[in-house]
Amino acid sequence: MKTKNAGANLRTKDFAFKVKAAGETGAIEGYASVFGVRDSYNEVVMPGAFADSLAKHTREGTYPLMLWQHNPDEPIGVWNEMSDDGKGLFAKGQLLQGVRRADEALIMLKAGAVQGMSIGYREVDVEPSNAGEPRKLLKLDLLEASIVSFPANRRARVDSVKSDGRLSEFAQRLRDGEPPSIKEFEDVLREAGIPKAMAVQIASVGYAKAVRSESEGGEAIKSAVSDAIASLRSITKP
Repeated sequence: MKTKNAGANLRTKDFAFKVKAAGETGAIEGYASVFGVRDSYNEVVMPGAFADSLAKHTREGTYPLMLWQHNPDEPIGVWNEMSDDGKGLFAKGQLLQGVRRADEALIMLKAGAVQGMSIGYREVDVEPSNAGEPRKLLKLDLLEASIVSFPANRRARVDSVKSDGRLSEFAQRLRDGEPPSIKEFEDVLREAGIPKAMAVQIASVGYAKAVRSESEGGEAIKSAVSDAIASLRSITKP
């Protein structure tokens, strides 16, 4: 069952903003949202969620605002390109030099002191959670995208600890000789930010083969998957 106009109030959602560029001129780019990843609210932003909103912005000649910490009194730049490209919400923008908060944001982005973005939106179409499955955000009205300081954001810290704890629990079960199910391994991969198709392939082929292997024994399973977990930690480390 889908629910239209699920919420009229402004909501926010945090993402690790993988900045691909933060040049001297203040140009930045990266993914402001990645589709198909279940978050700590048990919600998933679905592919195409921003398409209608971005089309409306295009028709009206506007872009979502670029704010500092969601503060409407502190615009720090402009977004000049946003696309719902199947992987997520890709954004390019320009921090405005000479604006104090923008200059500070650029310094912190380049130093890695600020590592996140949070989008402000209204829900248009959602699919409620069913039997523990994540709530699916099908259509969102995108109003703004803020640069935020994740280390100062309580929810972001909790997400990070939860993700790392899941990996640690997974490794402990391997050490105890109780390999988790293929689905559980897939969930760990998804929470770490691995795209769904790739997570399914890794879990159903490589991990499944290791679990089924009788000739190599349990120690080989533990070693192989522990190596994979270490790699995931290095990939997802801020």
